[in-house]
Amino acid sequence: MAESMVFIVLAQISLVALFPLCMGNQTNESTTTASLSPQFYDNSCPKAQAIVQSIVVKAYSDDPRMAASLLRLHFHDCFVNGCDGSVLLDNSGTMESEKRSEPNQNSARGFEVIDDIKSTLENECPQTVSCADILALVARDSTVITGGPNWEVYLGRRDARDANLNGSNNNIPSPNSTIQTLVTKFYLHGLDLTDLVALLGSHTIGNSRCTNFRQRLYNHSGNSDIDQTLNQNYASMLQQGCPISGDDQNLFALDYATPTKFDNYYFKNLVSYKGLLSSDEILYTKSKDSMELVKLYAENEEAFFEQFAKSMVKMGNISPLTGNDGEIRRICRRVNHEDV
Repeated sequence: MAESMVFIVLAQISLVALFPLCMGNQTNESTTTASLSPQFYDNSCPKAQAIVQSIVVKAYSDDPRMAASLLRLHFHDCFVNGCDGSVLLDNSGTMESEKRSEPNQNSARGFEVIDDIKSTLENECPQTVSCADILALVARDSTVITGGPNWEVYLGRRDARDANLNGSNNNIPSPNSTIQTLVTKFYLHGLDLTDLVALLGSHTIGNSRCTNFRQRLYNHSGNSDIDQTLNQNYASMLQQGCPISGDDQNLFALDYATPTKFDNYYFKNLVSYKGLLSSDEILYTKSKDSMELVKLYAENEEAFFEQFAKSMVKMGNISPLTGNDGEIRRICRRVNHEDV
């Protein structure tokens, strides 16, 4: 995955120097919360949040995997040009969809649920609730329905008129990202180390494909070895369903202990060297600062929930379109001038 020039510079800085930079960065949190509000639709579409919640509940009832998928969509949207609903746009004659990017083409799902929500909202209050705000709401509702924390969702985002395929390929961390890459990608969006660790805690629900972690099982350092930061009994269990070749699409729970419950077992797993992805386990093995946060959240679920809620609000504030920027799409898959 290509890296930006900023990362090339920052990667040369030691983590000891980089983490304080991250901890002090307050980019866009104070400025954008002023333009967004939890009460944004109270008058224009008072039933909006209830409508979103009811459809999320049904979707989760039909497919429990959907909670993690909807939560992931908000993350994948915000990390590309900000929280503007661009991840939802289909390919067209004038743009290349972000759905075709490497991070999205095999993992992004739940678009039909967003379609159902948007259609219902358009019947209730036409061209009022943005697709970007729908993503923010379903992320919160998916967290709550699986046992996680609740928070007030700041609303008032508008929708992008274009997608950014290259941005999707470059900005979303991969399952094999180094700690330096993770820190930098989050930092460039105004998110610090605490946000990074807390937000990756969303991997307490959801699944990942065999191809995303196979190297840890068979060829971690190029010498046909198992990743030594992976519990060997856990590795043996994974090998049964993830062979050295083939079965790339086989799914495995990111949190093997409580795979459908939003809790702090993700962090407990990391402490036990049972993090599924390399980009998960390195939070415990490659940085003293992130290790301390992992230990804190493994021991104190309340602390994790509190920080996760704060970090989700902060992430949702990444460069939103507001005022007269962008538009309110009638259909989340298409910009309005193509909706004919």
